[in-house]
Amino acid sequence: MDELIARISANVGTDPATAAKAVGLILAFLQKEAPADKVEQLIAAFPGAEAAIAEAKGSGGLLSGLMPGVMGLGSKLMGIGLGMGEITGISKETIAFAREKAGAGPVDEVVNSIPGLSQFV
Repeated sequence: MDELIARISANVGTDPATAAKAVGLILAFLQKEAPADKVEQLIAAFPGAEAAIAEAKGSGGLLSGLMPGVMGLGSKLMGIGLGMGEITGISKETIAFAREKAGAGPVDEVVNSIPGLSQFV
């Protein structure tokens, strides 16, 4: 996870703590929204994914979970102070990192299984 957070900080300009929260929220979203068999392989190959997901799930706010899908994820990411440019950058870096670790096949299956996600990654 440290490698990804450093990459996000360098390429997107987001501070490491916010980047880590964002990655956790993205991974928790994928775990919740994608078919379990497809996302399981991605999570298993992603160093530190389980801890990031657990932390993201533990930090839900009052409005957490009210808005479903990609829009709900966007709302959560904006809620931690990210703008659209940062959200797009972090999402792309996270998915690229996942492809490096789990392979393009499993990651693309996860992305394609969630309506509207592919336009952001």
